[in-house]
Amino acid sequence: MRILGVNAVFHDPAAALVVDGETVAAAEEERFTRRKHGKSPVAFSTWELPEHAIRWCLERAGLGAADLDAVTYSYDPALVDPDLPGVEGEWEPLRTMYAERFPRFLRTVLPDVDPAAVRYVPHHLAHAASAALVSPQPDAAVIVADGRGENASYVAGEYTNGQFVELARQSLPHSLGLMYEELTEHLGFRRSSDEYKVMALSSYGRPRFAEQFADLVKPDGAGGFETRNVDWESLVPHRPPGAKLEQDHADLAATVQHRLEEVLLDLAGWLHGVTGNDTLCLAGGIALNCVANTRLHADGPFRVVWVQPASGDAGTALGGAVQTAAAMGDRIRPPADYGLGRGWSDDEIESTLRSARVEFDRPADIARAAAEALADDRVVAWFQGRSEFGPRALGHRSLLAHPGSRYNIDRLNAVKGREPFRPIAPMVLADRADSIFTRGPARSPYMLFVHDVAPEWRPMLGAVTHVDGTSRIQTVDAERSPLLGRLLADFDERTGLPAVVNTSLNTAGRPMVDSPRDALECFGSAPIDMLAIGPFAVRRNGAP
Repeated sequence: MRILGVNAVFHDPAAALVVDGETVAAAEEERFTRRKHGKSPVAFSTWELPEHAIRWCLERAGLGAADLDAVTYSYDPALVDPDLPGVEGEWEPLRTMYAERFPRFLRTVLPDVDPAAVRYVPHHLAHAASAALVSPQPDAAVIVADGRGENASYVAGEYTNGQFVELARQSLPHSLGLMYEELTEHLGFRRSSDEYKVMALSSYGRPRFAEQFADLVKPDGAGGFETRNVDWESLVPHRPPGAKLEQDHADLAATVQHRLEEVLLDLAGWLHGVTGNDTLCLAGGIALNCVANTRLHADGPFRVVWVQPASGDAGTALGGAVQTAAAMGDRIRPPADYGLGRGWSDDEIESTLRSARVEFDRPADIARAAAEALADDRVVAWFQGRSEFGPRALGHRSLLAHPGSRYNIDRLNAVKGREPFRPIAPMVLADRADSIFTRGPARSPYMLFVHDVAPEWRPMLGAVTHVDGTSRIQTVDAERSPLLGRLLADFDERTGLPAVVNTSLNTAGRPMVDSPRDALECFGSAPIDMLAIGPFAVRRNGAP
């Protein structure tokens, strides 16, 4: 079967194509339009149709609209209860109307598509499918937690033989995700966008409002939970955007983070007791909270915790497609990795470099050349292979640096225009990770857990050790990723450190770079010493 999945509601518009159970392509619209999360000053752009991503997915497979067996939309307007409390006021009817008219909107991009091929997949079912059906262990317990879907904010259940059985759900207005969004906005950050900043800030505080939140957010003992309205102002005054961060702000962030983890542990315990399954798959926006994921792994009842790399709403494009493909009889095969976006040949990259009239060379081994620059404490932009699907840079569109000096935290935050309290993370050779990083999963290829840095390594890994002694690592399997493996091995030979800083290749407020042109624009506008793009090296004046 040939299934196109589309997400175009709330935020993170994206498309994914699944052919005979294999994920052929998946991309977020922001990588084409250069508007992060699909947002712009125009309000309705939040729900824009991912027309560029749709066209590219079909082009990648050499298909036309008439070749598709189904097109899925990861939101079912028939499930929306307009009288349900907690919906977002005047916008909600417009969201529902958009979803109802999706087949018409789709024909503006794909005039030949059969309207009868459109299938609505409930939002949380699409999330659940994106987690379990593409995981290494598809028969698994599943938790989906986010801000909201059609009428709920949380679903838990189990996949068996490709079939999902829902065991618990939490109806709106109760929502862990909306609570975290409210906190994000109260602390002066951008709602539905900057929640990861609040997670980072929480490490600087202590949960001194824990007693109040024990009553405001609590499990119900039956697989659900209750969230009461929070009078944020009575706890800590609102912080205007850009204002100075105070200790109170960090303490409030730490409190909500702590309570979120405690509630998730309770929900996981209930689900494990009902299913007896040893594997838990996570999706939904809350699954991008790597600190909470580690609590579930370290302190929860499940032996294995697997998190979908594109757990936000973009991932529902993939989830809707694989859910429908499985229902139509296809055997779903997990992607080999999440480099599912656009890629360019060496000839195409060289042509772009020549058109841009930049000086470049072709080293005998780009990995060795990059490792040499990193060992010399240079900042390297790394552009290799197909772009990642999801919010994490996984060694395809990355900014790399030496992990040894704490100065590089400030340096890279300055390069990217980020807040100084935010940590930077490392990639590390998988066969060396166990001796350096503890508590998190032994293998963490998607940067979705935090690990404790062994005390003896903290002085040597100052740039990637957060204030609480943790690090959000990416483990690199040299057999699966030989180019990155060579880079890390060569850097290890030169420095005695089997890890390098790995952060996303972008600047503040911009999506990760996607095309060679994007990479050149980023290189030209930020103090980056070397661009390793395909087999070529572009060097800043004065860089060796």
